[in-house]
Formats: sequence, structure tokens, C-alpha cells
Amino acid sequence: MRIVLGIEYDGSPFCGWQTQPARPTVQDVVETALALIAGRSSRVVCAGRTDTGVHALGQVVHFDTDASRPESAWVKGVNAHLPPSVSILWARPVAEEFHARFSALARRYEYVLVNRPVRPAVGAAGVGWFPLPLDIDAMRAAAARLLGTHDFSTFRSAQCQAKSPVRELRDVSIERDGDIIRFRFEANAFLHHMVRNIVGCLVYVGKGKHAPDWTGHLLRARDRAVAAPTFAPHGLYLVAVDYSSHWGLPIPAARRPFSYSPP
Repeated sequence: MRIVLGIEYDGSPFCGWQTQPARPTVQDVVETALALIAGRSSRVVCAGRTDTGVHALGQVVHFDTDASRPESAWVKGVNAHLPPSVSILWARPVAEEFHARFSALARRYEYVLVNRPVRPAVGAAGVGWFPLPLDIDAMRAAAARLLGTHDFSTFRSAQCQAKSPVRELRDVSIERDGDIIRFRFEANAFLHHMVRNIVGCLVYVGKGKHAPDWTGHLLRARDRAVAAPTFAPHGLYLVAVDYSSHWGLPIPAARRPFSYSPP
């Protein structure tokens, strides 16, 4: 039987999603908790492997098991064995053809940035920070040049294992609410560090280091070395993963990470 889980987690205590030797990861704690409910170990496959310090409101995973349990056991039972920073939101049985990664139609990320001279203290592990003024309109103009299907080599990390750097960036929005700037991204899939690298480049434009058309030049260059540094992971959230309705999974809720605005 194949089971699908929706998961949220605070990535601050973890060295990312994926299992690593002698390092705490989200995958490790989820698989350990599942084994206690299923009575045997199960390998969990996720929709998107988040990095150290990156959070999720709508991670989706699947695993296979011979154990017959009610859906409530895969939620409340597993949660009873998870640390407070990780929570199973829902569980559904699904056809074996489903794959958390390869069946996904789109991923949505949000980056939350505190933009003020003084660094945040309350909730600092859930936001990025930039002290200089940022031009929202310039960043929006720069982001618009990234929309569509492109080779995003300039925005992928050297450790990226994707077979192709081509991705379709379907939507980017940038909104300010007081000191909080929210960058929202939707794509068919993302490369390793792609969102954080884009945010770093948009911040360069916002602070006036480059004109908005710089992002177009970056796409054409296909060279990571010419872009801005990778931005901090703390403000990044995997908000939702979208699937075809025929799988019968819950529709991702519209959720806003870090809704509290620091003083």
C-alpha cells in the first residue's frame, strides 16, 4: 500500500530534508516515527528536498507499507513520535503509480525578508534580513524577465544534481507589508538553490547595484559566477506542491508563512 503524507516543519534544527550521516534531518525523524506506527521501517520519498534551515508548510511525501492503519494513525500516531518542529498534516492512501516527486505538477515557494536597518530578534530563524532600502518596483521588473521556460544555469548551485537546468518559472510576485517583503515563486520544478539565488539577484537590483534588465543578462550568461551570492536559507518556505485532482489529495491551502511582523 502506498501512503501520501502532507508535512510541515521548521527547518531550523535540521541539516535539510535528506538523510545524511551523523547529521539531524527531517527525513530521519519522519522515518523513525513512521516505523514506530507501522512496525517496520519505510523509506520516504519527498516532493522537494529542502536545504539546511529551509522550512515547509506543504511538503508532500509517499512511502510504501504492508501495515494496515487508519489515516488517523498516520497523522496523530506519527505526530506523537515527532519533535515539535515537525508535524504530519494529513494522510491519504493512493495508487502505486503516484510518486511524490515525479507526479507533481508545480511547486510553490515563498521567501520572507525583513527589510529594515536593525536585524530581527523575534522569529529570526524564520526570515531573511537585509538592512538597506529596496526598490520593490525595480525588483518586480527584474523578476518579470525570469518568467517563462529558460535555462536557469546561472541560478543553480554547483552541487545541483538535476539532469537539465531548464525550468518553467510560471509566476513571481513581490509584496511589501511594513518591514516584511514577500517573494512568491511558482514553477514546474526548481533547481538546487534556485529560489535563494534568484532572491539574492533581486536584492542586488533592489538596492541599486544593477538595473532590472540585469536578470535577463544573467539568464543568457548561464554562469553561476556572474550572479549574486546565494541568499540565507532562513526565510525560505516550501509552501505547496500541486498534483492532478485524480489522485484525490487535499488541495493545498493558501497559507502565509511568518504572518507576524517584527516590531
